[in-house]
Amino acid sequence: MNDPRATIAARLLRDTRRHFFSECGVGVGKMALAGLLARAASAAPAAPPAAPRALAPKPPHFPPRATAVIQLFMAGAPSQLELFDHKPKLTEIEGKPIPPEVIGGQRYAFIRPDAAVLGPQFRFARHGQSGAELSETLPHLAGVVDEIAILRGCRTDQFNHAPAQIFMNCGFAQPGRPSMGAWVTYGLGSESEELPAFVVMSTGSGISGGSANWSSGFLPTLHAGTRFRSAGDPILNVGPPAGVDGRLAADTLDVVGRLNRARLSADGDPEIATRIASYEMAHRLQSSAPELMDLSQESPETLALYGCNPAEGNFARACLVARRLVERGVRFVTIYHEGWDGHSDVAGNVRGNCEKTDRASAALVADLKRRGMLDSTLVVWGGEFGRTPMVEASAVLGRSRGRDHHPAAFTMWLAGGGIRAGITHGATDELGFHVAADEVHVHDLQATILHCLGLDHERLTFRHAGRDFRLTDVHGRIVHAILA
Repeated sequence: MNDPRATIAARLLRDTRRHFFSECGVGVGKMALAGLLARAASAAPAAPPAAPRALAPKPPHFPPRATAVIQLFMAGAPSQLELFDHKPKLTEIEGKPIPPEVIGGQRYAFIRPDAAVLGPQFRFARHGQSGAELSETLPHLAGVVDEIAILRGCRTDQFNHAPAQIFMNCGFAQPGRPSMGAWVTYGLGSESEELPAFVVMSTGSGISGGSANWSSGFLPTLHAGTRFRSAGDPILNVGPPAGVDGRLAADTLDVVGRLNRARLSADGDPEIATRIASYEMAHRLQSSAPELMDLSQESPETLALYGCNPAEGNFARACLVARRLVERGVRFVTIYHEGWDGHSDVAGNVRGNCEKTDRASAALVADLKRRGMLDSTLVVWGGEFGRTPMVEASAVLGRSRGRDHHPAAFTMWLAGGGIRAGITHGATDELGFHVAADEVHVHDLQATILHCLGLDHERLTFRHAGRDFRLTDVHGRIVHAILA
């Protein structure tokens, strides 16, 4: 009787390249199709020798302060006026319109420029040795406020969610450009051989900008973010199909690898290199992914710090997994927490989202510090824009006491990885409408993040369509005042 493994190998070698690519699909989540991968049994042979690592670590432009980034993206845009930027003047003039000369040519998604002012909905107090002023909705962040830098003078060019999210992540408002995580892995590679270099997780109701936020754009798709599920297996279809043992999987993977490398040698297509790296990563994920997601290894004290129930796929669990990813050499992690779009009942929106995110955000900073990881891990918290000082109310839409989109001024905070701790940088005017001091544009923020990683945002370029592109386009300045 013929050896079934030999038969499978012969069939694969007879297949054309077009048939192989059309049947196998692309991406980590599809790599186990047709039984190409299986959990490695102890008796099974090791995976075939890998090609030189496509994401091997690369030297930065200059010595970095950070080696990894955890981006906590508050999708939907939190209200800075209920969280970080206390404006008592708004209480004084509540119910009156903001003077037209202040509004200027500002555009809004849902309200008229002459909408009435809405005062802050929560009490504020000063905390820590820095005396930073925070809302009562952030009691846990107040406990680590001396570890963070609050940027009150942020500004963007976009006033609707999808383009603003893509702009924050990709430096351009339309899909098609590489995301920041993709640029970072292109510039630095990855320290991890067992996990993707750029991982994306989400908790909440949906991401307006979609996968364009973590796209590789015109960079090789090897640099795109890999989306992990928030509960259960992080990536579907990595485990083996029934009836496939470790030896058959290894033999088949060997044949596929030789087929791909032969075609890569002939064509030099970087997408074939991506495919090779993806299959090899999927093979390694069979052992690394279950270990990564097994939070039973964490102490009860750590789980309590984050407020994490390992069985729930929530923001707290995602933050703890993010720390574990960075520990294992992952370069860039983004967690999207959607639901901050407070067009109605902004107080309820902020309160509810803070209950879901405040403890874990602060715990991540505290946990990184106690493990000696905060100095080398940059944490970035914020949304795509801010909220208006004016109220949004619409009987037709069923909205009241909300706030509309506001690109002209909003707040973010950063911690670790070369950032000065315990400072508040920038200020808005007494109405919270315009940046009054130390403006930080989105491109400035991106330039500063790259700088912390040892990358010069003007030198990190990729030639596409006849010219050199970069994350910050032709803009951006490093915000030296917030650097340690």
